[in-house]
Amino acid sequence: MSKILAIETSCDETGAAVYDSQKGLISNALFSQIDLHKQFGGVVPEIASRSHLEKITQIIQKALGDAKTTLDDIDTIAVVNKPGLPGSLLVGVCFAKALAVAKQKKLMGINHLEAHIFSACIENSLPFPFLCLTASGGHTAMYLVKDFGNYECIAHTLDDAAGEAFDKVAKLIELPYPGGPEIEKLAQSVNFQDFFKYPRSKSKGLDFSFSGLKTAVLYDIAKRGAYDLKTKTFLKSNDQEFKTHVASSLLNAIADIFVEKLKTAHKKYPDVKAITFVGGVACNKFIRSKIETFCKNRTVKFFYPSPQFCTDNAAMVAFVANYRAQQHKFDDFNLDIL
Repeated sequence: MSKILAIETSCDETGAAVYDSQKGLISNALFSQIDLHKQFGGVVPEIASRSHLEKITQIIQKALGDAKTTLDDIDTIAVVNKPGLPGSLLVGVCFAKALAVAKQKKLMGINHLEAHIFSACIENSLPFPFLCLTASGGHTAMYLVKDFGNYECIAHTLDDAAGEAFDKVAKLIELPYPGGPEIEKLAQSVNFQDFFKYPRSKSKGLDFSFSGLKTAVLYDIAKRGAYDLKTKTFLKSNDQEFKTHVASSLLNAIADIFVEKLKTAHKKYPDVKAITFVGGVACNKFIRSKIETFCKNRTVKFFYPSPQFCTDNAAMVAFVANYRAQQHKFDDFNLDIL
């Protein structure tokens, strides 16, 4: 039996979790910086790293306290060291290395994207191989997952991530940050109707592209007299109905893009036994329902994490660290951010 303390500081969430090799996840603490970044309409790297410095000690203490354990009982300290914001990553990695040296613990660097890939496994027993669609504000990709730690990226975004498309369009029509939840809320109020029929991605193969969709939305609302391209001003600030129509149409477009790419992937990899949808965008119930319907029609099992494991968190880091520890994949104190 062993215990792992996992630390997540790749972007704007300060997370810590404790994982027991026999009992599984026994604590998961998180501090969200959303309120700090709202006024800027997106994550400000310097603010994010400073907040991590302020919160990391108390978040780790909370994770240990909730697990009713101490650092003396911890065998391995795992920390996300790639990819992410350099300043944010440095806070976590330096803190983890200091703890590991001081307490003579094993050290392990974890890939943030690998943690997302296996996040649905925290609560579910998934059959291998499976397809994993990951989508957030920073990444959108698809993986063929053959076993724990054995996966292959089969598609990625050629430009923007899906979550970024939500945030940028939301900012364009003066919705609060983060844009995804706000867009889903408005779309739900009109029963997710597709009013403007925005173009779907024309990227070939499995790769994603969302920059064209963002541009199409911009020029469409300008054509409808709602945006001045010269002054870069939204002209319908008080027109809630128009905002709702844009939001619902955008959501339909992104959902259709995901389903179409999954259709292509499933045709290429017909032997997969399941499909998972992970990352912050996987909190979106409408997109999940679209993917679930696709999976039912193909008689493929569908899994997704609970909302607390969709957005950045240390629980998924701890899960990956646990199976990597069983594979004896540790790092030395030269561990650095990448």
